[in-house]
Amino acid sequence: METPAYDYFPTPAEQALDALAVNAEDPAALDTLASSDVLIPVPDDASDADAADPSAVALPVMDRPGGQSVVPVFTSEGAMADLLPFVSRYRLVPLGALASQWPDDDLALAIDGSSAHALTLTSEGVRTLLARPTG
Repeated sequence: METPAYDYFPTPAEQALDALAVNAEDPAALDTLASSDVLIPVPDDASDADAADPSAVALPVMDRPGGQSVVPVFTSEGAMADLLPFVSRYRLVPLGALASQWPDDDLALAIDGSSAHALTLTSEGVRTLLARPTG
């Protein structure tokens, strides 16, 4: 007897990432992505007090081959576990709020880095595309 296949329904954030792969300026997809919550891995060296403070978000920075520094964020626990299976703690943050406070330096944002719908934005792209007005 075959094991039943379970249908997988992508989250709105994943659907937005797929739409942006086709059209990087899709305003509906950008709005959806900016209003979505993302999981930000909490670095192992962050204290419990740092992790508990809702106003402080420590950005984990990873260096990619070639020297590009990126902050990995994820749209689901599964996407995070695929790339960073050793991470046990994370913060859930609205992506637009994170983008509105993005540093001015050359720090990229990698969303769902190991998935089929991964998206990496430059520092300028994060601030201009995702720091959208809410309301």
